[in-house]
Amino acid sequence: QAQLVESGGGLVQAGGSLRLSCAASGIIFSINVMRWYRQSPGKEREWVATITNGGRTNYADSVKGRFTISRDNAKNTVYLQMNSLKPEDTALYYCNAQIGVWGQGTQVTVSS
Repeated sequence: QAQLVESGGGLVQAGGSLRLSCAASGIIFSINVMRWYRQSPGKEREWVATITNGGRTNYADSVKGRFTISRDNAKNTVYLQMNSLKPEDTALYYCNAQIGVWGQGTQVTVSS
């Protein structure tokens, strides 16, 4: 059974950092393009970052220069390092695998 489990969310002050993890099981992780998305209350889910199976990365303009996506194929895990956090980064963060699997989300709250 394909599954993604996010962790690492929490409450942090503006300017702080968090590292999200997304552990995959039941899929051939190494061949999947992986993405992070986020959703704030009352807003649509928005794309945050992508990492290809070859390690190429791409970011939404709103997080470029502050967030870094990475993957460890040996651990079937994708990460999102978030630095210089802003209150507008507050959201439920989801990871997504190319084959259409979603995690349950991890909450990030940034206080001003």
